[in-house]
Amino acid sequence: MGETQNLHLPLRNRSSLKKPLLILLLICITSVLLVCTYMYPQHNVKTPACEGLSSSSCKAALSGWLDVHVRKHTDEEVAARVVIRDILRTPPALTSKSKIAFMFLTPGTLPFEKLWDKFFQGQEGRFSIYIHPSRLRPVHISRHFSDREIHSDQVTWGRISMVDAERRLLANALEDPDNQHFVLLSESCIPLHTFDYTYRYLMLGNVSFIDSFEDRGPHGTGRHMDHMLPEIPRQDFRKGAQWFTMKRQHALIVMADNLYYSKFRQFCRPGVEANKNCIADEHYLPTFFYMLDPGGISNWSVTYVDWSERRWHPKTYRARDISLKFLKNITSDDMSVHVTSVGKRGEELHWPCTWNGIRRPCYLFARKFHSDSVNKLVRLFPNYTSTVV
Repeated sequence: MGETQNLHLPLRNRSSLKKPLLILLLICITSVLLVCTYMYPQHNVKTPACEGLSSSSCKAALSGWLDVHVRKHTDEEVAARVVIRDILRTPPALTSKSKIAFMFLTPGTLPFEKLWDKFFQGQEGRFSIYIHPSRLRPVHISRHFSDREIHSDQVTWGRISMVDAERRLLANALEDPDNQHFVLLSESCIPLHTFDYTYRYLMLGNVSFIDSFEDRGPHGTGRHMDHMLPEIPRQDFRKGAQWFTMKRQHALIVMADNLYYSKFRQFCRPGVEANKNCIADEHYLPTFFYMLDPGGISNWSVTYVDWSERRWHPKTYRARDISLKFLKNITSDDMSVHVTSVGKRGEELHWPCTWNGIRRPCYLFARKFHSDSVNKLVRLFPNYTSTVV
């Protein structure tokens, strides 16, 4: 009798009973399909989205979501990460003898030795200097810089030889166990603060100041090579200025790394894939640290540079551009700026600079300054530098 009564229900009521069952059935089917896709990914199946694309393009497009979930590390990756993890666990060994290693990467003479000499005055025992002259042996005017050259080799802009020079400087500086922080500088760099301020900022900071950001444009992620897979996924590829400061533990893992470095050595150069122009010194360290210790770096550089002209090289400041107001603006700036290659003019990324969680000025050094500005900078130095962190 109950069944007969149910058959005589209005059509509208019967439809309303079926809807929840239908929705539940669809949810079950979808869940099963998702579980199967996760557990049994079919990498070789051609999807409509891949039709008309090369296999490498398809692989790059799919790896963004597949590799995150299912890719296992290779034996080489496991070995590298074990070594790096143990080094990073080593506690810092700061003592009264701890020094900062100032490493100058230069083609020859250092035009701002006179200014740096003023910066280092009275600070003996708290710093070391290492110079990598890639073309000519420098002629020195400061006793602090005499006989501080290391064995060097030719350096070509945009090539892996730039990274090789950085590693060569780090290796020499690491030989001194008292060197606990490492600063990479060029011949066009100047100090922005007193030595005391700089020393406390770096030694007491809780991160290494390594620049690393995501640039989704052609001169950022667009430079990623499929040859770098699987160790370096496209979504982890980062960009940044090469002018770093880093703690001893970070310097050690750079020297210990062969796996990720070898990928950049082999494939990060012009002509490897189509018209990609991969520049090793802009991508190796930013990517390496983003992948292996993202929480241990600042993601911005403490070396100021002006990219407002949107050219291949930053703006150069001559003596006529220098004023006390200009220098004080740089030393007090507490907002980092990154210019990406997205769009015709690029987009700017802004975020505040923090030191141990406290908002602080971003920059300890600045570049690029022309040699004709040295005397003006020496004269202004006592007036634009800060003494308290």
